Amino acid sequence: MKKLAAALFHFYFFIVFVTSSSIAQSSSITVPVIEDGQAQVIEAFNNPEEWIRHDLWVETDFDTDGDGKPDRMYVSVTRPAQTENGDLQLPVIYETSPYYAGTARPPYDFFWDVKQELGEEPPTRKPGPDVQRRGERPIISNSHIATWVPRGFIVVHSTSPGTGLSDGSPSVGGENEALAPKAVIDWLNGRANGYSTRDGDEIVEAYWTNGNVGMTGTSYNGFLPFAAATTGVDGLKAIIPVAPVTSFYMYYRSNGLVRSPGGYLGEDVDVLYDFVHSGDESKREYNNRTMRDGIMAEGLDRKTGDYNDFWEERDYLKQMDGYKAATLFAHAFNDWNVMPEHTYHAYEKLKEMGVPSMVYYHQGGHGGEPPHELMNQWFTRYLFGVENGVEDLPRSWIVRERDERDEPTPYDDFPHPAASDVTFYLSPGAPERGGLTLSRPAKQGTETLTDNFSFTGSSLARAEWTGHRLIYLTPELADSVHISGAASVSITLASSKPAANLTVWMVSLPWNDGRNSQITDNIITKGWASPQNHSSIHQSEPLEPGTFYTVEFDLQPNDQIIPAGQQIGLMIFSSDKEYTLWPQPGTELTVDLGRTTLTLPVLYGEEAFSGIDWNGN
Repeated sequence: MKKLAAALFHFYFFIVFVTSSSIAQSSSITVPVIEDGQAQVIEAFNNPEEWIRHDLWVETDFDTDGDGKPDRMYVSVTRPAQTENGDLQLPVIYETSPYYAGTARPPYDFFWDVKQELGEEPPTRKPGPDVQRRGERPIISNSHIATWVPRGFIVVHSTSPGTGLSDGSPSVGGENEALAPKAVIDWLNGRANGYSTRDGDEIVEAYWTNGNVGMTGTSYNGFLPFAAATTGVDGLKAIIPVAPVTSFYMYYRSNGLVRSPGGYLGEDVDVLYDFVHSGDESKREYNNRTMRDGIMAEGLDRKTGDYNDFWEERDYLKQMDGYKAATLFAHAFNDWNVMPEHTYHAYEKLKEMGVPSMVYYHQGGHGGEPPHELMNQWFTRYLFGVENGVEDLPRSWIVRERDERDEPTPYDDFPHPAASDVTFYLSPGAPERGGLTLSRPAKQGTETLTDNFSFTGSSLARAEWTGHRLIYLTPELADSVHISGAASVSITLASSKPAANLTVWMVSLPWNDGRNSQITDNIITKGWASPQNHSSIHQSEPLEPGTFYTVEFDLQPNDQIIPAGQQIGLMIFSSDKEYTLWPQPGTELTVDLGRTTLTLPVLYGEEAFSGIDWNGN
């Protein structure tokens, strides 16, 4: 906390904010109470037994369960008792989710079989079991309530379409999942109807809010605030998406390649649909037939992995023109489930658009909110309208290796402004280890690897000698090297078959298997691509065996300091046991070293490598 506290102290110069005409007060209660730019606990709001909790259904303008009536979303509200008479109107922190009412239970035997020959029809998938709905009115979730209600916010939750007591059908990123939270925000601003029952006509009004809404959530729950923001809905002032999916194509595919999210081998949109479909039992047959066995079955395309209209609807990076909500992203550089490119691309777009934005990255795995102080300042600034200086803080907060997650280091931006691209060339060494150099070697030639999904990427990186990967290493680093941004590769290769997987890892060697090892000790970044899509992710084409093709793509963005004494390695292999399909072993990939390069964003460019003995003397 010392780094964060020191940075914040520089920007804050007031202790208590006194309510203005734009912020309501009830009797002697002043809202908000601000210290160090953050909303503080108000004792009168701090007794859970006095909170008012109630539920309702908000009507949307879509019908996705086929009953001829607009779908209604189930919503619950938790607010201070002092808001009941309508004199005190407070902002809202809102989370929505498909998970609140329960999910499919083990055994999880309804995932896709990844033993599939590339370019062929996949094996038939077993449908998932019926989800047993749970939940008790009026409580959907208790998340965020204890944190934010005492600080003068109202907390709202809702269940996604086709889950819990909400009407509709899950669509796993379809348009209705963006329009559902939009409808709730419209209701909070008096533009949509809320009802006391699922099918009744008794109106419920949100008279207790000033209409300013902030959203947050992690993973799927982080996607939903982002999707809502792309609608441009008025009243959504700020969001804090944590590890958000911003494109479901990027979640389930990679540069034309069918790729699973880390830890969920064989998952796809229809699998996740089955996992969350906890809605009205009487609507499930229609939803399954229409959405899962119709729209999804026709669109997901596990044969080619191409980008198509189905994926474009679920690609919210293409739908940001109306986006205006101030956004504080949080992500991990080693999140191999929702990978960091989701936040990276969205943040870059918001910077181009001039939308207030900030990013927090840590070095761990999936999930992980920003420090509470940053979240509080963000919501206080944009929901209460308090001029607390948060927009003047550094744009990037990065947890350094082995630091605690609540001790991020501030930087002017991400990628680091001092980073510039450095191009590396390959020298031969297979089946052992080749070289990675700043100058093109006189003799490079070609080298060949044989695909075999049986070996994990980490085992291939450890191996001194193997024909199942190609690896190229720098000499030992004389000084630490700070990588910041997205590395890219240009690989020219030929395949012995019409289709192949292509996987690239960047590693730091020697591999640390010690008791105190961490993920950042060895894994720098990863990337995957389909050589069949070398021209476009929209169209794959069979490879002519023996013909060379050039495949260019970015690896996952990262900000990592590689310590002196390590070697930076580029590893090329085919099928990735943990992420890709598993074709029959034996496909050979031949890489033209003279037409293959790695481009790495490094602080101070080539100067960072000036102390290295490139000649091995």
